[in-house]
Amino acid sequence: MAGVVVSGAQVSYISQDCEEIPEFLGRIYGHMAKRLDLSFNLLRSLEGLKTFSYLEELILDNNLLGNDLLLPRLPHLHTLTLNKNQISLESLLDHLAEVVPSLQYLSLLGNMACPNELVCKEKDEDDYQRYRYFVLHKLTNLKFLDTRKVTRREREEALVRGAFMKVVKPKDAKASSDAASTSPEMHYTPLPSGSRDLTNHRGILGKCRYIYYGKHSEGNRFIRDDQL
Repeated sequence: MAGVVVSGAQVSYISQDCEEIPEFLGRIYGHMAKRLDLSFNLLRSLEGLKTFSYLEELILDNNLLGNDLLLPRLPHLHTLTLNKNQISLESLLDHLAEVVPSLQYLSLLGNMACPNELVCKEKDEDDYQRYRYFVLHKLTNLKFLDTRKVTRREREEALVRGAFMKVVKPKDAKASSDAASTSPEMHYTPLPSGSRDLTNHRGILGKCRYIYYGKHSEGNRFIRDDQL
């Protein structure tokens, strides 16, 4: 078939601009393929994977897969790369934990799901590390995440705090700025409200309940006659 490259149990169908997995791929190669590479297409659905029940490696980089991504149950799959798609995080992880229980190698670089500072200027290494803890909390069998091996310390941290490490996008800074600009400015002043009008200068008299008992009284001018 045109565009298909087969080498042993490895099947590649790259850069064919397909929006879904062609039916003939599963019909001809589904029973024997252990590695399937569908990179650089326009995939929005993975429905055609149902016949690839023996897959161990699945490469889906540079497609248009989004949050509605659904994989069939692939019990032997240990490697999955989804780099440069349109995927967010939590729903994907719950789905993967259910349908690919043997997963050990996962890469999500270039997605909204992965706050990598090389892809998004607003993210930093701390954001990325929190993301790793959260992923490892959900997918406990991972050995590699993105380009880095999972360390024992990361696994321990994920076990203890991973559930609380979800990276939350802050509210839009512009929206916050607009909200602030519409609210009236309030300047603190200790003066009573009657003295705040700059065009109406009036003296304000008041009583103070505090009495000075210090040694340096500057001539006792703050001591009342009844305290002498």
